[in-house]
Amino acid sequence: MTEEQSSPIVQLPVMGEAAQQSYPTATLYIVATPIGNVTDISVRALHVLGMVDAVACEDTRNTGNLLSRFGLSRPMLAAHQHNEREVADKIVHRLLAGERIALVSDAGTPGVSDPGARIVDAVRAAGLRVVPVPGASAAVTALSASGLVNDQFYFVGFLPAKAKQRETALLQLLTVSATLVFYEAPHRILDCVEALVLVFQPERQVVFARELTKLFEEIHRCPLSDALAWVKADPHREKGEYVVLLEGAAGGSDAQEAEAERILNILLAECSVKQAANLTAQITGRKKNALYDRALVIKGQA
Repeated sequence: MTEEQSSPIVQLPVMGEAAQQSYPTATLYIVATPIGNVTDISVRALHVLGMVDAVACEDTRNTGNLLSRFGLSRPMLAAHQHNEREVADKIVHRLLAGERIALVSDAGTPGVSDPGARIVDAVRAAGLRVVPVPGASAAVTALSASGLVNDQFYFVGFLPAKAKQRETALLQLLTVSATLVFYEAPHRILDCVEALVLVFQPERQVVFARELTKLFEEIHRCPLSDALAWVKADPHREKGEYVVLLEGAAGGSDAQEAEAERILNILLAECSVKQAANLTAQITGRKKNALYDRALVIKGQA
């Protein structure tokens, strides 16, 4: 009896259906794992993790603990952001020998703000097969519970750590009409909110999704003008991983005009009239000469 056959997981009736599906060799399986609640793992993911030759993972301790909770044990390869290129070559070599390898991150779907994309790219470049095994994603989980009515979203991920770079990145997003999706670490959530308040209109709706699927899960929606007060109201809100959703820019010429005016005012605080007009034109697509004339009026030089 093999290790996977001795696991209690294989005794579940539905596992028989999973076992009857096709699992080709020489294939990399991209396996989504829970973002918090361990029971969110899929039946198919459990079957794949129980039958592959090895599991490439961000942290062998975390993945080893996950496997053991389901009675599974597989050889593991460390595949994190510092060795991704090197381990990609090893994985390709093993796949060419006919093995099946699963790729997981510490939580959620690999390659989405987590290591994995370079490995998938190398495997595809070698002409080998990649099979996704879908599951948890913090971004999609937060969107589903947000109530923000928009059929588009723009995944930003983590903003730059430095204030000026963060502000510049946000300015580039001012006119995006899709819901904006950010990831943020607990120690930077105040910096993130302060930057959002500086750049975006106060009436935009923001959703904070903290510790999703975990014991202290919290999902809060409010106008951006109330966001900083909400975070500061409870010291526990500076703990736990965040998904932050921001309502997209309103459509219509009036809203676009207001966006351009807001950008111009922000840039005029740091740049010359000419530089502010040029940058605003690049960001918004509006005519540079009109923006220059408006900047002169704002600065009282017209």
